[in-house]
This record gives sequence, C-alpha cells and structure tokens, in this order.
Amino acid sequence: MSSTDPRPVPDKCPGALSMHQAADGSLARVRLPGGVVTPAQMLVLSGAATELGNGSMELTSRGNVQFRAVSDGDELARRLSDAGLLPSPTHERVRNILASPLTGRVGGIADVRDSIGRLDAALCARPALAELPGRTLFALDDGRGDVLTARPDFAATAVSPEHHLSDDPADERTRYALVLAGRDTGVRIAESDVVDVLLASAQAFVDLRTSEWRLSELYDGPERVLAALGSTPTTESRLEVGTSSTPPVGWLPQNDGRVALGGVLALGLLDGRLAEFLAAIDRPLVLTPWRSVVVCDLDEDVADTVVRVLAPMGLIFDENSPWIDASACTGSPGCEKSNADVRADLTDAIGAGTVLRGRRQHWSGCDRRCGAPKGDVLNVVAGPTGYRVS
Repeated sequence: MSSTDPRPVPDKCPGALSMHQAADGSLARVRLPGGVVTPAQMLVLSGAATELGNGSMELTSRGNVQFRAVSDGDELARRLSDAGLLPSPTHERVRNILASPLTGRVGGIADVRDSIGRLDAALCARPALAELPGRTLFALDDGRGDVLTARPDFAATAVSPEHHLSDDPADERTRYALVLAGRDTGVRIAESDVVDVLLASAQAFVDLRTSEWRLSELYDGPERVLAALGSTPTTESRLEVGTSSTPPVGWLPQNDGRVALGGVLALGLLDGRLAEFLAAIDRPLVLTPWRSVVVCDLDEDVADTVVRVLAPMGLIFDENSPWIDASACTGSPGCEKSNADVRADLTDAIGAGTVLRGRRQHWSGCDRRCGAPKGDVLNVVAGPTGYRVS
C-alpha cells in the first residue's frame, strides 16, 4: 500500500478510554511500554480483570493487555490512572513501545531499560504526536534483534563495536542503528540521541502521511523520513532483521547471579487469580510480545518456589511446550466476524498432539487474521466451510 492507495478510514485500535464494542461487550486495551509492570500495577490489573472484566486479561503481540466484557469503563480508567498506567489521555493509544524483555539482565549488547521510560515520557510530552495512528509501533532493541522481528515503524537497535560511528577503536560507547519500517537505514546514532531521533522520525511521518496507518504504507516512507531528518546513512553493511523470534522460557540465569523465569500462557490469557500471585512475588515483571511473562531478579530458592506454585496454575515453564509457538485470535463467540471458535479448536489440536513445537503458527477466525505475528508464521484460517493453511 502507498500514499496513492490510502486506508479508507482511520484506524480503530482500542485504548483504555476509547473502547471497542465486541460481540462479548466492551474491550479495553492498556498500553504497557516495554511490557514493564510493577507488582503494585499487576495487582491493580488483576483486580480490574476480576471485578470489571471477564476474569482474565489477554496479552497482546505488543506486550500490552486487553480486558474483555468491561462493565464500567470510567472505573477502569480511574484505577489505571491511579496506578500510573494512564499517564496521558491524549496519547494513550500511541504508547506502543516494544523493548527486549531480558535487556540489562540476560545477554544483549546494551541495557535499554532507562530508554523505555524516557521515550514514553517524551512521546507523551509532544502534543503533535497524539496524531499518530494507533497502529504505530516503536521499539528499543538491545542488540539481540528479538523485537525487530515485529517490524516496528521507528526503532533503534544497539550495534556491536565494529558498527560504531567513531573510527577510533578506543571509543567503546554504545551506538545504535536507526531502523525504519523494519529495515536498517544505515544511519548510526549515539545512545544519548536515540529518543530524540525516534520521535523526530515519528513527527516526520505525521507530517508526511495522509491516511496511512504504518510507515511501510507510505510511499518511500523511510527514505522520505530520512530526508526530513537530514540524516545520511553510513557506508557499512546493513543489519539483517530476522523473520521470527521466540519467548524466553524457563530458568534464565541473570548477569548479576540472580534468576529470571520466563513463563508462557496458553492463548495469551492471564487469569486474574494468577496475576494476583504474580504480584505477590514482589519482583519486577515484564510482559513480552510473545504473550508470555518474565519474573525478574529472583534468588534461586524463591525461583524454585515460584515454579512449583505457578506451573499448576497455568504458567508454562516447559521450553518444549507447543503453546510457545501457537497463538489465536479471539474467535467465536467473542467476535461476530469469526467463522469458528478458534481458541477451543487450537486447544483441542494441542491436546490431540497435532500441533507440535517447532514452527510459529496463528489460528484466525477470518481473513483479517487479528493478532497474527509478523515474520515466518503458519496461518490457520477458519472459513465458512472449514480451515485452510497458508
């Protein structure tokens, strides 16, 4: 799609204030930049799911959460605001920020944790950027390339020393590659400039777009954004962006000697009771773009207890589980456009052993393929007369 073939209508991505009316009631989406959630915030989300929704939260492919069948939108907004989860009513739908979930704790070239909050605050502080479409996606990648597979509109990824902007081999400051529409532009920037460059890129998109939802839909979008920035690509080789990635699962030794635990959720559903137990661990939590949870900064004995308690409650720590590679849209009866109860069908298929670990697949109730991840994905789509695979 290009600027000569624009989207006919504005995007209708739901938010915490602008809810979507689904077949099963009001749907609210809460943005969680970087997927970062404090224990106190998780407790608020748990209470909202139990008392104002259908009892569960849906984790999304952008590390956000959704509530279905919301009974009181005003009360939900009040609770979210009090918990610091709704810092800007004007920008709440555009706070889509991915970040490498293990950054600063396990591997990676750089630690991007501080940049998450700085990017979010700076985004909300620019009134013009409230005009971004709700589909806009930012990403901060620590060099491992995990969140770049989502093909973000505006991203920065840490690069190894051989890609440094400086010619001085003694200069070991972290540098970042500017990634636009999922592709390395060749532009290299200093760590201190990452937030400003990403927001300037987003502002250029606002100025250039007509009705496009994503930068990739704008004709020559990345090139026109670079021209607006006045940025010149380096002559070095471009970084290759992968087509798929998997969630961190199981026992993950941290750089500081402590442990992180990665747990997958079947169908990306986080039950309110399980969320309450996660909050009770009183450790930092990260919700990932693979609809999983990372519990951070645990001592080994505490980590062992967490596994023994939460595994029977539905948090999957088995790296061989087929649920690691499988996801589904809402399907029937929650979506009136769906041709099948895809969640039940996928669950049955996994139970029967016909879905195996090894290739990412997404089950959809119709051709819209809502929630389908980017990259190399096997799509199982329900039609009026059955499923087809592509």
